[in-house]
Amino acid sequence: MPALRYLFLDQMSQSISCLKDINKETDTILIAETKEAFTHVKHHKKKIAFWISVMRHFSLELQKQKYKIKYLKIDDPDNENTLENILMKESQKAQAKTIIMTEPSDYAQHQRMIKLKASSAIPIEIREDDRFLSNRMFFAEWAKDKKQLRMEFFYREMRKKYDILMQGKKPEGGKWNYDSDNRKPPTKGLDIPAPYIESIDKVTQEALDVVKKNFNNHFGDLEPFFFAVTRDQALQVLHQFIEERLFNFGTYQDAMIEGEPWMYHSHISFYLNCGLLLPLECIKAAESAYKNKKAPLNAVEGFIRQILGWREFIRGIYQYKMPSYEDENFLDASTSLPEFYWTGKTKMNCLKQCVSETKQNAYAHHIQRLMVLGNFALLSGLNPSDVNEWYHIVYADAYQWVELPNVTGMILFADGGVLGSKPYAASGAYINKMSNYCKNCTYKVNEKTGEGACPFNYLYWDFLNRNHDKLRTNQRLAMIYKVLEKMDPEKKKQIIENSKTFLNRLTKNELI
Repeated sequence: MPALRYLFLDQMSQSISCLKDINKETDTILIAETKEAFTHVKHHKKKIAFWISVMRHFSLELQKQKYKIKYLKIDDPDNENTLENILMKESQKAQAKTIIMTEPSDYAQHQRMIKLKASSAIPIEIREDDRFLSNRMFFAEWAKDKKQLRMEFFYREMRKKYDILMQGKKPEGGKWNYDSDNRKPPTKGLDIPAPYIESIDKVTQEALDVVKKNFNNHFGDLEPFFFAVTRDQALQVLHQFIEERLFNFGTYQDAMIEGEPWMYHSHISFYLNCGLLLPLECIKAAESAYKNKKAPLNAVEGFIRQILGWREFIRGIYQYKMPSYEDENFLDASTSLPEFYWTGKTKMNCLKQCVSETKQNAYAHHIQRLMVLGNFALLSGLNPSDVNEWYHIVYADAYQWVELPNVTGMILFADGGVLGSKPYAASGAYINKMSNYCKNCTYKVNEKTGEGACPFNYLYWDFLNRNHDKLRTNQRLAMIYKVLEKMDPEKKKQIIENSKTFLNRLTKNELI
């Protein structure tokens, strides 16, 4: 029975569930560049070019393997304005008796497909996305009856389930988590390997031209373009990380250096999240490096925790808490996103560096996202809706399922503690410890108040003061609140006044 098998743009994998039982003789694989997918939020130019290049390369790969492919380019006359229309039209052309797809990762898109299935004259089968290592049922069973959902305990269950870094029933090395060994600040003379850079072939150049023609008013730098765009290339990125960066990844994963956006990170989230790499093969590659004494346990465990623990946990939270999770705003934050998140024009060097590198690369590593850009958004009371949209737009590895819980839960504490046990708020001292950004900043990180003081310093205490009623009972903040309550009244007054002045300037989009 002929089937039309549809692939969403983040499903460029031959192991995807909707292709598992494909008949090359009768079935057609449909891949479509839809304008709505690229403009639902105005994605970074480099991100759209990456998607298009990956999709076109994947289509050509399938054609070489003799699959029947229908590929709709964005300017194709047959490319209808909505996915629903595309599916109906192309299923008729293919004389398909059924449409088979793997569930989309985006909640709203998934609901659309469920609605289409209910109204469609042609049967539609929506299969589970089994590229992930956990699913709704597993996560829901783990989460039920728990007062708090914490990644650490979920991660331990996943380690046991997949027998990763285990010695029988005990964790390798005697500890589940080596995060305490993974917080070293940068030191002078670090030899940081160059990141993977892929040359631009004809297909990628055509993708860049499409973006120039159709999406040139979107945020970000289109060139230089350097991403891997095929599975073989993505495997090279993984191999290069294991051989050149993994050894130091753990020790320096929180470190930030001006002019070094890539550090020792893996840069594989682009490829994991679009289907070119699979999580278990990445985990096994790192575990093998440890067993072969190529990398220390703290580095390997830290890397594996990001995939087997955090990535799976984040998706579990997204599926478990949507759709209400999208509207969470526990701290009633309402300040609009300032312009410098788009321009990088600020006297605060840490923010300038992170925004500029995001604009250039559609990438920033997790501490830049959490403890610089995110920390400022938290302390300044930026509206969660604005902040979520920005993170969704600017990073090439960002899809709502991964972006929303990270921003709403981890960065902004907008869910009130569903995902994290406390707000990740910090003063300028943290950034000064973990980076060299403060050396070239207009503001003085060692000054706590006054016009020349680092804004993070007084905003930190002002944030705690503003949110006293909602955060005072948080056990992890108890000692900090005791310090605040004993603070000299005059000092506290100055903190509040400095913060008020700064935040007023911020809302007016003045240079800060």
